[in-house]
Amino acid sequence: MPTFFEELSELMAAGTPLVTVTVVDTQGSVPQDRGAKMIVTSDGLRSGTVGGGKIETKAIAEAQQMLRGEIADKTHFVSWNLNKDVGMTCGGIVKLYFEAFNVARWNIVVFGAGHIAQALTRLLINLDCRITCIDPRSEWLEKLPQSPKLTPVQSNDMPSLVKTLPDDAFVVLMTMGHTTDKPILIEILRTRAFPYLGVIGSHSKAVVLRRDVAEAGLTKEKEAAFFCPVGLEIGTNHPYEIAVSIVAQMIGVRDQRSQVAGGVNGW
Repeated sequence: MPTFFEELSELMAAGTPLVTVTVVDTQGSVPQDRGAKMIVTSDGLRSGTVGGGKIETKAIAEAQQMLRGEIADKTHFVSWNLNKDVGMTCGGIVKLYFEAFNVARWNIVVFGAGHIAQALTRLLINLDCRITCIDPRSEWLEKLPQSPKLTPVQSNDMPSLVKTLPDDAFVVLMTMGHTTDKPILIEILRTRAFPYLGVIGSHSKAVVLRRDVAEAGLTKEKEAAFFCPVGLEIGTNHPYEIAVSIVAQMIGVRDQRSQVAGGVNGW
């Protein structure tokens, strides 16, 4: 039977969302000692114990709230009086520390799976995020890195998927070219408002795209509602340097939004 840490290492390597719960202090009569640990996934208790019975049931429910995003912080501390807070006859106090792992709340959607998208996704899978990569070409989707954080989607009608994207998605368009980027961009600007929207391309392409937006009857504000060229103005045209500049720009927008919302260090 695997140990707690063997189980934790296996789940972490697989990218499985989980919460560890640790008894950090106790007072009086309690069912477990300091240092007791358990692992909770969306399916429930995976390994270990913090006391069984009502206290464990309540702790599992608390951990699963974290997994569902109902508790926003990735760390969480509670102090429960077992009689008053848990409904147990023993009157001790237990203090628990909850820590979430692989709970990615940063949604990133990449339209296109070409050279720069290949580099971009390989950088992003090292971050705490969830990536969707959409492209009509199966041969390019098959080249994407294998990761539980990355979902490839094959579609011959990419604009139709705009309505399915999460509201908080950071979206980057880098398909086969202007002809395929344009309808996705227009659909987004007509129907959605994402916190980040970038389109790969030169300053010349940006001029053309903004003219396309105007000709589509959209407002002047919409012409300025996306980054093109995308990414910070650093580096060369090497795919990985472009990818680094895009990731840096996205992190900057993400953290700025987090600070405005009163968060700390991202999502």
